Amino acid sequence: MPNNSSFRGLGGIPNFFTLLNLVFGCLAIIFTLQNGIIITVDPTGVQLLNIPEKIWMASLFIGLAALVDFLDGFVARLFKATSGMGKQLDSLADLVSFGVAPAMIMYQFLRLSFAQSAGGLEVSIWWLSPALLLPCAAAWRLARFNLDESQSFSFKGLPVPATGIFVASLPLIYWNVHESWVQALLLNKWFLFGLLVSLSWLMVSSLPLMALKFRDLSLKNNLPKYILAAIAIAAVLIFTWMAVPVVVLAYVLISLLFKSKAA
Repeated sequence: MPNNSSFRGLGGIPNFFTLLNLVFGCLAIIFTLQNGIIITVDPTGVQLLNIPEKIWMASLFIGLAALVDFLDGFVARLFKATSGMGKQLDSLADLVSFGVAPAMIMYQFLRLSFAQSAGGLEVSIWWLSPALLLPCAAAWRLARFNLDESQSFSFKGLPVPATGIFVASLPLIYWNVHESWVQALLLNKWFLFGLLVSLSWLMVSSLPLMALKFRDLSLKNNLPKYILAAIAIAAVLIFTWMAVPVVVLAYVLISLLFKSKAA
């Protein structure tokens, strides 16, 4: 078995994945803001509103950012190449991919919500500014995480990537779930404001939430994780596109129910 010095030359590989995370986050922002709200007119003369067609690409790139975010930690542990530099770089990339990019998606949803009413396209920026709560809360959460050495097998507050993935699922739900109540909910500004406040609070809170790491594979030590995995599979089969919000909510509730096992 090679000693640790054999892997020193590979220390840049985890950082490459981290920078790829950042690139995907930047691409998500570009696709989110590439087009404005689309207005069309049907044969009866009724105006139809839609969010920019390419926001679904933002969802894709946030998903890819989450994948490489997982891989950079995995590769760092595999090559024993963890470092303070890598930790800081990871947080900076996460802030863009799971804080700023999701905030731009929420910004567009708020624009679409206000655009339903007369003169809504000229809405004041102050009505849209609550979207900026997300990156502010994400920055706070990441800075606190970097200073707290106790968050290895448990977290304090909702992890920033979980928030990013939650928001990234909304455009996919909007286009693919053809239930009128779902579409109405995602176009309700008060729901969107409530969602922004809730997600931001969860990130900066000190709620004890489990980390999805396994010390071993025993049922006794990992029961909450196995329950969450079962719920995730069931949610995908039952709710399809709406599975992500369901799983994130289940993650929070299960963590709180099994506080003693979260550590």
